Amino acid sequence: MIVAEPKSLDEIKAMVDGYDRVLMAGCGTCVEVCLTGGERAVNITATALRLSRKVEGRDIEIGEQTVIRQCDFEYLDQIRDADKYQAIISLACGVGIQGMARKFPNIPVLPGVNTTFMGFNEEYGYYTEMCKGCGECVLDKTGGICPVARCAKSLLNGPCGGTNNGKCEIDSTRDCGWVLIYNKMNDTGEREKFLAYNGPKNYQKANNLRYMDLRK
Repeated sequence: MIVAEPKSLDEIKAMVDGYDRVLMAGCGTCVEVCLTGGERAVNITATALRLSRKVEGRDIEIGEQTVIRQCDFEYLDQIRDADKYQAIISLACGVGIQGMARKFPNIPVLPGVNTTFMGFNEEYGYYTEMCKGCGECVLDKTGGICPVARCAKSLLNGPCGGTNNGKCEIDSTRDCGWVLIYNKMNDTGEREKFLAYNGPKNYQKANNLRYMDLRK
């Protein structure tokens, strides 16, 4: 899923400083799972913004709506009465925020979150990055563990010299990605594959404007 963190109330206040009627729009998929963008997050953020503006003697009208996904026009069509508002604060990932901006081209759409990474839900409130979306997957060669995302240096052929007792030299609280890969491939009888050289990746695939067309 796509993981995002909420922007601070001060950041959101600054973005809506010139507006008195805004719509707080949530997304009920990825960012809801990571407690950032669902119906509950919309209500908490909207309430905090209302109270803050009230204390300043500047009331603000905030509508609250949440759809299943903001990255799909099918669900964006469910947003009601958007033209009543001067701006929209989107609590979706960057894709959803831009989808909202396309859906409502005449209304400023503002980000209420910072999109951070594609991650796995380890437990309630704790997520780990698993994929960089590099466009050239090597998981078949690395025991199903991504060296680009799980190694702090994104090394493709084994650990650096800083690995210490299975931990990463960049962050000693984190497991070394390549130790995880070795252990996994050892357990699955793939040690010979572990020793194979992985050629350089074509990172142009990750940097250029990308699309996927399955209509043909």
